[in-house]
Amino acid sequence: MTAPGQEEPAKGYVTRPVDRWRHGESSHESDFVAEEVPVAMVYNGATFAVMMATPHDLDDFALGFSLSEGLISDPSQLLQLESHALIEGIELAIRVTDNAAGAHLEKERQRLLPGRSGCGICGTRELEQAIRHGEAVGEGQVMTRDALERALQQLQSRQPMNAATGAVHAAAWANREGEILLVREDVGRHNALDKLIGAMRRGGFDSGDGMALVTSRASYEMVTKATSAGITVLAAISAPTALAIELARSAGITLVGFTRPGSHNIYTHPHRLQPPAPQETP
Repeated sequence: MTAPGQEEPAKGYVTRPVDRWRHGESSHESDFVAEEVPVAMVYNGATFAVMMATPHDLDDFALGFSLSEGLISDPSQLLQLESHALIEGIELAIRVTDNAAGAHLEKERQRLLPGRSGCGICGTRELEQAIRHGEAVGEGQVMTRDALERALQQLQSRQPMNAATGAVHAAAWANREGEILLVREDVGRHNALDKLIGAMRRGGFDSGDGMALVTSRASYEMVTKATSAGITVLAAISAPTALAIELARSAGITLVGFTRPGSHNIYTHPHRLQPPAPQETP
């Protein structure tokens, strides 16, 4: 994947030559660029989808994708994962238990086109498959809006791939005090969230005891994936879509958009984000 002398692919980015033009002067330099490769998700020998993704944290990606797509219902159903580097990209050979949905992929469930980095449902053939309504999330925990602010302040310094390339999204998990505990990055916003979900399940995190932050818009598939993971608070840096708001409302998710320093919009179930308690005057 990477020529000798370039950055290790595990970092999620490589170096490429660039002619840089700045203030009337040109220079020939090396630039960090994000990797984006086809990743085939193969379940018990049957290919379900080919996703364009950053080849980093693929163990988390395989688990999170399998859970959020309903191919397994519990991590224990994922028995084995092997990553095969091919000329065309990467194949994730995933073996699941016989009682998992991924073990019985019918032809109509397989995606015909690759899932591009900006697309969550590319290749889905049926309308019923495009919009999936999961079970409602649990009650979750009440947090203060200050906790959301604290998490947002930490997020930028926890994105090494984006700091190097400016080309990837991040999904982060913070506890109820606003301390970020996990971050995953990818060229695709939904891939980043899948990786986060996989890392959370592998690490035993309680999805109802904290919040997820994403450096993207809150599109419907982000809410769908959050619902599948039982995440009760989802905060996006950019805007939500109308469908995302409706899905969040029906699933019981607190959906926050335009999360910026000093401001944010709460679109659904605002009870989980409370203003800070007023300080007593002496």
